[in-house]
Amino acid sequence: MKLPFKHHEKPELHKEITWKTRAIWIASAFAGTSLLVLLIVYIAGLNRYQSCFLNGTIIDEVDVSGMSISELEEQVGQYSLRVIERQADGTTFEEEIPGNEIGISYVSTEPLQAVLQGQNRYLWFLKHHADYSTDAPLFYEEKALEEKVDELRGFQKDFVKEPTDAYIADYVPGNGFALVAETEGNRLNRERTVEAVKAAVAGLETKLDLAAAGCYEEPKVTAEDAGLKKTYEKLQNYVNTTVTYTFGEEREVLDADTVAGWIVRKGSRAELDPELVKDYVNSLRKKHDTVFHKRKFMTSYGEEVTIELGDYGWWMDVGAETEELIAVLERGEGGERVPVYRQTAASYDTPDYGDSYVEINLTAQHLFLYQKGECVLESDFVSGNPSRGNDTPPGIYGITYKERNATLNGETYSTPVSFWMPFNNNVGMHDATWRSEFGRNIYMTNGSHGCINLPYAIAQEIYGYVEKNTPVICYHLPGTEPEPLEEIPLELEPELVPPGTQPLPEPGQPVMNPQPEAVE
Repeated sequence: MKLPFKHHEKPELHKEITWKTRAIWIASAFAGTSLLVLLIVYIAGLNRYQSCFLNGTIIDEVDVSGMSISELEEQVGQYSLRVIERQADGTTFEEEIPGNEIGISYVSTEPLQAVLQGQNRYLWFLKHHADYSTDAPLFYEEKALEEKVDELRGFQKDFVKEPTDAYIADYVPGNGFALVAETEGNRLNRERTVEAVKAAVAGLETKLDLAAAGCYEEPKVTAEDAGLKKTYEKLQNYVNTTVTYTFGEEREVLDADTVAGWIVRKGSRAELDPELVKDYVNSLRKKHDTVFHKRKFMTSYGEEVTIELGDYGWWMDVGAETEELIAVLERGEGGERVPVYRQTAASYDTPDYGDSYVEINLTAQHLFLYQKGECVLESDFVSGNPSRGNDTPPGIYGITYKERNATLNGETYSTPVSFWMPFNNNVGMHDATWRSEFGRNIYMTNGSHGCINLPYAIAQEIYGYVEKNTPVICYHLPGTEPEPLEEIPLELEPELVPPGTQPLPEPGQPVMNPQPEAVE
């Protein structure tokens, strides 16, 4: 009886076994060959590193990896150091210090032999990190080395350019200030250079960049210096800040050239000279202030008079404005500016008192009140008594303040008034209820202590119009004298009123004590 397929399976199994056997044989042969190659390489390494230093070996700062002692001696004998130097324009060049000119050599190789014999050459295939310091480092003649250093071009007088510090150039009109960068130059520091060359030679380095080694003298101040940059920004801030003063329609532009002339530089610092700033503010004051100036005034009588006295007008506060202007420039806040005033006037135009004012004709004993160019009231009054030296002074003034129900105090009197409007120290306008008549020449013998005495209703109306600094213009105008009275009514002045008969302020009303010598 035949078994099915047996004669087919037997040849295939035989074939499979044959290929497996061959694969095993090939793998074994390859492994054996690899081991043999590795063994040969290893033995070769053992032989090499019997006379060579292991990789990673440093002796007296010299990397001797893979070198034999004879190769090391040969390298030392052929040694030369290339020195990279800098020219004044920043470009570089090289000079050479040959080892044979400085007598470089090993006096004895015994310390090197000791290191070689002490290394574990059986582990030659590993990276070692061995740093040895022997008592037989490289020898060179120090004097010869220093002479070679001194011969470098970098130490020749006609070759050297000194480094310069960064600085801020002087102001140039139209361009302002400029921050000038430092220059490196090419002056070598001898001590640092000698030390760098010695270190390079000791390490058998073949190249030395003197700039990278920090051998050059450096500028003390660079363009990146914080203090210098701060000062530069401050200077630019000064001259780039445009301040335009406004005086009505007139303009005064403070330009960069003017401000630059005020700057005082002390080393790396900069500041404005306050006296020069003050001089500028003073020039504005002289040009635009009107206080204490003479004025032409067209009276209500159609005649022009000259007002010479009085303290009304634009009056700049020079000290305060100087401080403010310096602060504005420090902050860099440009734009239009109105100066600080001690006192202002109604208009920058001529006339500065504008078209709303009180006009007082001391000759005629008559006043007018103008509002926006229109006369809204007029009245007689009684002014200061000249026979007692109490003349009401002429001039132009401003209402100092106004007060209801005030009390005017003097050495011999205390007078309550309902409407008090001082304009020249303690001289002012007020109601005078003790009088029954006003105007004419009453003031000549029965005048006030200097104030303008008004009827109650007139004083009340004027009080409603005027405010602080409303102009009051007092003048004399010959030809406008009032007709003299045949008999001047004798009316007791306030200080002559018997005690207890003077009108007193109503309960709860304020009592004014403007000055020790108030006049009524």
